[in-house]
Amino acid sequence: MNSFARQTLPDAEPDAEIVRAYLEASMAPDPDRAATYMLPGTRITFTGGRVFDHPRGPTGFNAGRYRWVKKRMDRFDVCPGEGETVVYSVGTLYGEWPDGTPFEGNRYVDRFVVRDGKIVAMDVWNDSAERILTRKGIEA
Repeated sequence: MNSFARQTLPDAEPDAEIVRAYLEASMAPDPDRAATYMLPGTRITFTGGRVFDHPRGPTGFNAGRYRWVKKRMDRFDVCPGEGETVVYSVGTLYGEWPDGTPFEGNRYVDRFVVRDGKIVAMDVWNDSAERILTRKGIEA
């Protein structure tokens, strides 16, 4: 199989379920429950290159950026490798900005590395910064 092809193998499916459970806990928001799906000290590289070592970091950051935010998880791309699985969660964010203005359709991609049933790395990208600039009338 081409190394660039999307792979969904039975052995890798539990890793996608671990990621889904993590995301659901983080959206509750219940960062301590979300942490149970990660090894302690897992590196979370969040939007803007912010680095956290616990789900409380992104939860606290999001509390300042949004009144509330949730993910519409459209798909999981599962890429099994030697000794680890990379899982991408792709979808859109929806919620309210701090002033109560609703939003939806804000694209996101989260990349997770899962080893032995635990998340060991996470990278987060989304369009929130672009949307904030647009709301302020800034074309960048």
